[in-house]
Amino acid sequence: MRRILTTLMILLVVIVAGLSALVLLVNPNDFRDYLVRQVESRSGYQLKLDGPLRWHVWPQLSILSGRMTLTEPGASAPLVKADNMRLDVALLPLLSHQLQVNQVMLKGAVIELTPNTEAVKNSKAPVAPRENTLPQAPEDRGWSFDIAKLQVADSVLVFQHEGDEQITVRDIKMQMEQDDHYLANVDFSGRVNRDQRDLNLSFSAKVNAGDYPHALSATLSQINWHLQGADLPPQGIGGQGSVQAEWQEDQKRISFSQLQLTANDSSLGGEGSVLLGDKPQWTLNLHSDKLNLDNLLSQSNPSANSSVNQQGQSQPRQQRPVIADSANLPDYSGLRGFSAAVQLKANQILWRGMNFNDVNVQASNQYGLLNIAELQGKLDGGTLSLPGNLDARGETPKSSFQPKLENIQIGTLLKAFDYPINLTGKLSLDGEFSGDKIDADNFRRSWQGKAKLSLLDSRAEGLNFQQLVQQAVERSTNVKAKENLDSATRLDVFSSNLALNYGQMSFNDIVGKSSLLALDGKGTLDLVKEEGDMLFNVRVLDGWQGEGKLVDVLKQTAIPLRVYGKWTELNYSLQVDQVLRKQLQSEARDRLKSWADKNQDSQSGKDLKKFLDKL
Repeated sequence: MRRILTTLMILLVVIVAGLSALVLLVNPNDFRDYLVRQVESRSGYQLKLDGPLRWHVWPQLSILSGRMTLTEPGASAPLVKADNMRLDVALLPLLSHQLQVNQVMLKGAVIELTPNTEAVKNSKAPVAPRENTLPQAPEDRGWSFDIAKLQVADSVLVFQHEGDEQITVRDIKMQMEQDDHYLANVDFSGRVNRDQRDLNLSFSAKVNAGDYPHALSATLSQINWHLQGADLPPQGIGGQGSVQAEWQEDQKRISFSQLQLTANDSSLGGEGSVLLGDKPQWTLNLHSDKLNLDNLLSQSNPSANSSVNQQGQSQPRQQRPVIADSANLPDYSGLRGFSAAVQLKANQILWRGMNFNDVNVQASNQYGLLNIAELQGKLDGGTLSLPGNLDARGETPKSSFQPKLENIQIGTLLKAFDYPINLTGKLSLDGEFSGDKIDADNFRRSWQGKAKLSLLDSRAEGLNFQQLVQQAVERSTNVKAKENLDSATRLDVFSSNLALNYGQMSFNDIVGKSSLLALDGKGTLDLVKEEGDMLFNVRVLDGWQGEGKLVDVLKQTAIPLRVYGKWTELNYSLQVDQVLRKQLQSEARDRLKSWADKNQDSQSGKDLKKFLDKL
């Protein structure tokens, strides 16, 4: 046991003596010029080290430096600035004049990817080949240089494309390990704060940098992200994902494939690419099993902008602030800065409480001219198509859409857009509408258009037209009607021509029919004030007790019925007395005329005929 302890003590003394001798005999500042020269020859970057270099021997043999900067050739600002840099080096290679850097650690670094930190190419400089096969210069021999690991802690990344708003990533923690074939494993985490929103992001990646800077490929896995803050659901938006990405320097192109991303209870997959430049060009081919937009997008209706706490009290949702610099920008001006071709197929999309199935979208944007060539899906057993375009190239956007609906439940649409009209039925519509901004409120106020619509098996709650007419007839005559306790008007078919003009929706050529009644008419609805004025001519075809000539007359007589007022407090007026009076007058006139014709030779007949002619 004593021999073992003695041996260990001897080894410890040798190690301590060796490290002490290294610290005393080898000056790390001798590597300063060599490090600067190697970084410049291998990458073109200019490395600047402030302050003396010093040894750090525990728990890892390291070289410590003070403030450092790394600048691209010709750039006006450094790409990387760090308060401290640590180089973990291997001991044994130092004995043979080799500087093997096992790990580079940067703490308190600021990494700026902005126009000021980009390299400025010399137009007169020769073009270097993709692969450098030149032998090593004699002055570079004697020391070899290699980096296996990179660690970044408590650092900041600043990213800004020319003309775009600056994005800052804080609290960066990154660990990278690279082998001899330039295959690296990367672990990253960071936080982005912007417009009162926080995005926390972390991922692991396998990176192939064998052809860098000409090409770079990576497989990102274990992506975890969470976005919360203003104008978002109280629980925020978060999920997991994975993707394969590739960068091509010659084309300035980023492409991705095998995307698998979740966001709350939604999912998204597919592939795409973007050509970077002054105006990026996007190509996206996406698919989804489920997209719950109600959990991802804020709604404009008041109920969507508030949440409920545990005590059941309404809590206003924090709204995103208006940025002063962008307050005067035209609507949808962001579409001008890029072009895109997008294809999306979704098995299910939830929006405003509506459940769409088999959704297919094909759209393109040409620097402000958005064309939706195809937007179709299924809803409540029916189908809908909504192609159109949005022109945002001018100061005021111009929108135009050609909706086509077949057998869609109209009650679902009315509820989704908060119209207090209790109406059900299968809606079919074919029309064309145009306006400016694309949202429900602007559609009510400033859009125009026309359409043909029809309703099957409709039911309008609150007023029973048949019952109203029959009760009025009972009060004016001795005709009785069968008991009817239904509070709704039912129609098998209903059709009309519709016109929309700045919130005023007019209906012309109204025709409706069921086994109990038939009607025609016209009217208007005010979508902003939520009131209307409709005039119907109603014929009650069934529901009378007994038979008789007056009943037959009533079946053929159209009774004027006016329905008007607020949608939630409708009023009505009937003109049964006037119609019956006119009907009786007409019948009496016909009988008197018939008697005068039979007695035209008598004086009384002649006098009666003269009297009827004057009426």
